[in-house]
Amino acid sequence: MASSSSSEGKNEEREPATSKLKKERLGWMEWLRGWFYLAYEMLFQRIMASHLQNPMPLPPLNDLTCIITGSTSGIGRETARQLAESGAHVVMAVRNTKAAHDQIKKWQDEWSGRGLPLNIEVMELDLLSLASVVRFSKTWNARSGPLHVLINNAGIFSIGEPQKFSKDGYEEHMQVNHLAPALLSVLLLPSLIRGSPSRIVNVNSIMHQVGFVDTEDMNVVSGKRKFTSLVGYSSSKLAQVMFSNVLHKKLPGEAGISVVCVSPGIVQTNVARDLPKIVQAAYRLIPYFIFTAEEGSRSSLFAATDPQIPEYCEMLKADEWPVSAFISQECRPTNPSEEAYNVETCFKVWEKTLELVGLPLDAVERLLQGEDITCKYGAHEKKI
Repeated sequence: MASSSSSEGKNEEREPATSKLKKERLGWMEWLRGWFYLAYEMLFQRIMASHLQNPMPLPPLNDLTCIITGSTSGIGRETARQLAESGAHVVMAVRNTKAAHDQIKKWQDEWSGRGLPLNIEVMELDLLSLASVVRFSKTWNARSGPLHVLINNAGIFSIGEPQKFSKDGYEEHMQVNHLAPALLSVLLLPSLIRGSPSRIVNVNSIMHQVGFVDTEDMNVVSGKRKFTSLVGYSSSKLAQVMFSNVLHKKLPGEAGISVVCVSPGIVQTNVARDLPKIVQAAYRLIPYFIFTAEEGSRSSLFAATDPQIPEYCEMLKADEWPVSAFISQECRPTNPSEEAYNVETCFKVWEKTLELVGLPLDAVERLLQGEDITCKYGAHEKKI
């Protein structure tokens, strides 16, 4: 697998970002560039991904155990189905367990006679509750079995809705799209180490290109920026990339864990239900440009199964900059936004995230050494 640009080229792009004074928002050129990328991807994504088969062919995955969040609809549902049909043990980590069991029954009926029954199970996980993330992680780690792939797929984009906060006190986009997946990724490190070589796949978005993260105001309540659902969503997706950059750097090669962010492209999923009527009409009028959920799942499946991903991630570890792999909707390495390369902000996002989810700053190092850690959202539980 070859990167779309050289390491030296990336360094040249990132160099100015580290010397900037404290920013309160994206510059207009950065903002304009981000929207250009978004428009370009929407118009040309199908052409750029024309070399991909649909559905994406997968090798036999009988020895793989995969946890997938948000797998009852959209991209996550397609990802879970295809991994299971290829033989993987799939764990649907979802809030609505009844919907997951109903989906499994439907899949098993459709699969009947084509091979062994699909190896799928359901576990409850509510990303709007950090305590639920802790309980899920504790339950899974207690099995003392391997985890080969964690796919942080679940996400929300509450278009046009007023600002909402979880019961933990965090803006909902930031919690569901970034804080909860970050906590889950860290707490499941013991199982991922047992499953080494293993992977953490974060389903991101081209919308991170227009995002900006203020680590002193991640809830967007200070008034420095007006909150909109677009601000909440794009900021959370950029925060996820920045956190992934540092996590990737902190995981030593011998841990055998690859961290990958993927863009599924512009996909027709359940988020369209929340779009304004006129935008929903546009979705129906331009089906050629919009990916189906099956097409949108290809980058996740590629990142989860392609044999060259670990080698590519290891190559990035040699870079002095904290950069994780980013796979485009056409299943090729690409660069995230310029802001995602702001090293100072990346480390601030890392520290602030651990603080918000109630983990010690040395949580990763301690887990890698086999030590126990305690999360404040699971303080009444036993240690992880």
